[in-house]
Amino acid sequence: MREEALHASDYETFLLGGDLPVRRLGFGAMRITGYGVWGDPENPQEALAVLKRALKLGINLIDTADSYGPATSEDLIAQALYPYPSDLVIATKGGLVRPGRDAWVPVGRPEYLIQCVEMSLRRLRIDRIDLYQLHAIDPEVPLEDSLGALKAMQEQGKIRHIGLSNVSVAEIERARKIVDVVSVQNHYNLRNRHSEKVLDYCEQHQLGFIPWYPIASGDLAQPGGILNAIAKEKESTPVQVALAWLLKRSKVMLPIPGTSSVKHLEENMAAASLELSDQEFAQLQAWKDGGNL
Repeated sequence: MREEALHASDYETFLLGGDLPVRRLGFGAMRITGYGVWGDPENPQEALAVLKRALKLGINLIDTADSYGPATSEDLIAQALYPYPSDLVIATKGGLVRPGRDAWVPVGRPEYLIQCVEMSLRRLRIDRIDLYQLHAIDPEVPLEDSLGALKAMQEQGKIRHIGLSNVSVAEIERARKIVDVVSVQNHYNLRNRHSEKVLDYCEQHQLGFIPWYPIASGDLAQPGGILNAIAKEKESTPVQVALAWLLKRSKVMLPIPGTSSVKHLEENMAAASLELSDQEFAQLQAWKDGGNL
């Protein structure tokens, strides 16, 4: 992809929290870590190149978490991009610990979350986190206590906006009685639409909806399916079509496809300028789990 092939003007924007304009196709920085989101990347220089290229392609929303590595993703972001452009929005998360490569355990104790915020600030080399998301609700800790800690950090000026991740509509409503929630990050893609009610709620209340695993690692297309057919017609890839479907699905949708490859990053970001017709969108929208994409 040539440098001039994709401009910031190709991206639609969303006003996150009412005051942060972000381009709707962002970058998820989970996959710049090692295998299993554990440790350092196999190719550190490529990981740094991906982050730098993301900004050159017009991305101004980067999503990460302290549990990616752990700590590795945040460290690499600072190494590659600090000092940051004035319009860059870095979203991070806390509240999951990693006792092992494939283990993700929620810890929502107030003192731990305060520590998480302080360490993310240090690693990212910033004084305030634009968007801090509770990575998961800890069933052993009252939500009021967990979010109360984040609210205290927000009042101290260390968090600008607060978001949630892996939650239901009922949990969002409960959380909004404690803090001002501006975004929700749930599992959602063309194949997995179990968070449809959450997305509808976010639309109704103008909350940003950040779908994690937005392209299901690219494992969406099957030979002869509608996704491949549309991709062929558009002279694009199935992944690009899947991302274009997300962007057309809702104006509050903020996909954050991640990769450890500059080539794949460029392919993903080309979806920002790919437009689906209403008929193509309807064909994909009508597809249900178990069908042939």
